[in-house]
Amino acid sequence: MPRLHRPKVYARYSRAEAAHLRRQMLFLAGGIGVGIAAVLMARAADLAQAAFRAGVAALPWLPLIVTPAGFALSCFLARRLFPGSQGSGIPQVIAARKLQPAEPSEHLVSLRIAGGKILLMLLGLLSGGALGREGPTVQVGAAIMQAAGRVASIRRSSLLLAGGAAGVAAAFNTPLAGIVFAIEELSRSFDSKASGIVIMTVMLAGLTAQMLLGDYTYFGSSYVTLAPGIAWIAVPMVAVVGGALGGLFNRLNVAWSRGLPGRAGAFVRRRPVVTAALLGLVVALLGFASGSDVSGTGYETARAAIHQTPADVGLWYGPAKLIATLASTLSGIPGGIFSPSLSIGAGLGLDVAHLLDVDAAPAIALLGMCAYLAGVVQAPLTSVVIVQEMTLNHAMLLPLMLVALIAGKISSLIAPEGVYHALARNFAAPAKADSPADSG
Repeated sequence: MPRLHRPKVYARYSRAEAAHLRRQMLFLAGGIGVGIAAVLMARAADLAQAAFRAGVAALPWLPLIVTPAGFALSCFLARRLFPGSQGSGIPQVIAARKLQPAEPSEHLVSLRIAGGKILLMLLGLLSGGALGREGPTVQVGAAIMQAAGRVASIRRSSLLLAGGAAGVAAAFNTPLAGIVFAIEELSRSFDSKASGIVIMTVMLAGLTAQMLLGDYTYFGSSYVTLAPGIAWIAVPMVAVVGGALGGLFNRLNVAWSRGLPGRAGAFVRRRPVVTAALLGLVVALLGFASGSDVSGTGYETARAAIHQTPADVGLWYGPAKLIATLASTLSGIPGGIFSPSLSIGAGLGLDVAHLLDVDAAPAIALLGMCAYLAGVVQAPLTSVVIVQEMTLNHAMLLPLMLVALIAGKISSLIAPEGVYHALARNFAAPAKADSPADSG
């Protein structure tokens, strides 16, 4: 008698194996897709920034026209054609993960929004915005994984988590940071059911990016150290400065997104495109006033600061870049704050080194990168891992951990939670997706 039931048993096993194979193929396709998207976004972002700088070199007054016009156009298109694409995209992914399974998430994460995100991010960089590409890569990665998993019975929250983590890993070539980011920031907990999906997707996206670009360290290998003595005074100073200013950036961002009081708030709500143009003009004027290139991601400046050429970075760069990034973010145009935050932190670190008059400027700049990022996102572990993995500097690991911990605590006194989770509340309902100041 038992033999009569074997075909049914085999059929069940066969269906289960087929479903398992289908899931694995989807992970494979999704992970490779995220890696390719990250590489293409990186290349396109570099070209957009180079085109803007070439224009400025030929016509120094060009930002006074191009930056406000580009901000206005990007804001208009984001609101009319691609609602949900505003800001970095990380808050949208966090909000989408909090939805119930039956609730739609297309107003937050979708291939259509991802396409608009890429185009408008490039428009922002081409216009001279102080923006990053890594946050948008998180939203694009989440959209790709969600689309890949639609034909399989996989939890949406797991797919979004995996896609977001893979976006960070592929954008920075930091696989460990991608996993830590997923745990500490996107989910705020360890999801054992999603851990396998996250690791596999991060690995596939990272391998794809490396096959296309080669194995590289984002900021190049750094060998700077903090020598014993007075230079260690910089640790608490950088932590306090980075944490306080990161917390202030966070607080202002969230307050703006939830609506300013009085006539100023009414103007922003009624005239979001005009507001974006005015903020673009602020960014352009900052570049002239500071004598610094505050546009783009700030990658070159951060790299110069930690590689023994801090003299190439002016003392006004850190504050000017902070205000330019804040203005770009408040405008609501698509673009991230990850890379600009690292650049701001490097500039602030150099200012602290100048104040102390110590011969350890590159090391203190590295501490500043970690401190300011920790202050903005209030995710100390992610900040330490991402900076360490970007530079492969093991000698600075303990100082980095110390500044991240202190900066996170200082920031929490100014802002109750990290900027991404605070802004995610703006996307809690579809009706709020086109809010005039959805930033981040």
